[in-house]
Amino acid sequence: MNTHGDMFALVRRNRSLRRLLAALAVSQAGDWLYNLALLVFVYDRTHSVIWTAVTTAARVLPIVLLCPFGGVLADRHDRRRLMIASDLVRVATMALLGVVALAGLPVLLAPLLAAVSTVAASAYPPCVAATLPRLVKDADLPAANAARSAIQSVSVIAGPAGGALLLVLGSPAMAFLLNAATFAASAVILLTLPAGALFSPAGTGTGAKAPGVFRELWTGAMALRDSPLASRLVGADIMCSLTYGAQTVLLLLLGRRLGYGDAGYGYLLAGYGVGGVFGAGLASRLSAARNPRYAVGAVLLTVAVPSAMLAVTPCLTGAMVFAVAIGGGSVMVEVVADTALARALDEAVLARAYGLAFPASIAGIAVGSLVASPLVTLVGLAGALAVVGGAVAAYAVFLCLPVAAARNRPPQYSAIPDPANVPAL
Repeated sequence: MNTHGDMFALVRRNRSLRRLLAALAVSQAGDWLYNLALLVFVYDRTHSVIWTAVTTAARVLPIVLLCPFGGVLADRHDRRRLMIASDLVRVATMALLGVVALAGLPVLLAPLLAAVSTVAASAYPPCVAATLPRLVKDADLPAANAARSAIQSVSVIAGPAGGALLLVLGSPAMAFLLNAATFAASAVILLTLPAGALFSPAGTGTGAKAPGVFRELWTGAMALRDSPLASRLVGADIMCSLTYGAQTVLLLLLGRRLGYGDAGYGYLLAGYGVGGVFGAGLASRLSAARNPRYAVGAVLLTVAVPSAMLAVTPCLTGAMVFAVAIGGGSVMVEVVADTALARALDEAVLARAYGLAFPASIAGIAVGSLVASPLVTLVGLAGALAVVGGAVAAYAVFLCLPVAAARNRPPQYSAIPDPANVPAL
């Protein structure tokens, strides 16, 4: 089974899916493109590690805190309009960042504008997650989610590389302004998609009064609780995020221990991204497994064992092979978790549930990075790498334990026909 071929064939024949993923690709590339330029700009202006850390927090924390509310918005309002509005706000913030850099305005504006940009992006991931099942048949959903994850993995590699090139050729201001252009391009692509049922949340037009925001968040949380399979698979995704977060610190130390310094760290992170691209191509087969719990449990072991083996690897080449394996396994778990959510939950709560699962995964990265340094202090670098691998292996065992039946399993999604795609399907 050629899962890469399945993924690309699906994107080629489904025009609306192709355009949505194109907009996502441009938007995510923009998210990663300016990150390096932003940190370089703030550090050059302040020469302060604290200012740099504050700027990073301003970029990350809003998505963790506000993405659940973005899920509520995606379950209440037209998702196409929300994504376009998100892109337009980010066009404005990037343009203003360019002005700050060019005009020498107070550096405090940089983290503030970065935070506004992240706030504007908080509804985007739930909108995409809730729209994908409308665009494809249930059998094609794993390939669609795999394509989305491949875009993210490529963006992780290409975005920072493009930002670094822009810094060599130009300046942070150039990176900010080009980034504004990427968000504008994303909005234009979204405008070419047909408005209507594809992007309307379930229940639109019923005339019923919408419940309160916190009640809707609670409903999304209960939907996750009532689907033990989906919640355990989301937990597996969070474990992979914890692993990545810890290794963003541990791999820096490993690169130096192997004698390659910061360059070695860059090679290892690139290995993560390359593995993610390959993992996205294999994820369709994993999602089609009769029992995804056991399949994901096996894949978690392909994350756990290489994570532990990093503790004893004697050379950079071996470490990069392990990094590729970890990155590939992590993306495969992510795709299966996203597919399980779409199949197990009622579409009326999917955006809210994803709005809770996605920031939990992002928070996992932050938690992993925070615990890495104390782990190294307690048990050394090799011990910390082994502990991370052991934690993932333990969750793999838990994942394979018996699961209670879902309390009220709703019907699966059925794709809403897109007139532009009917002849090709």
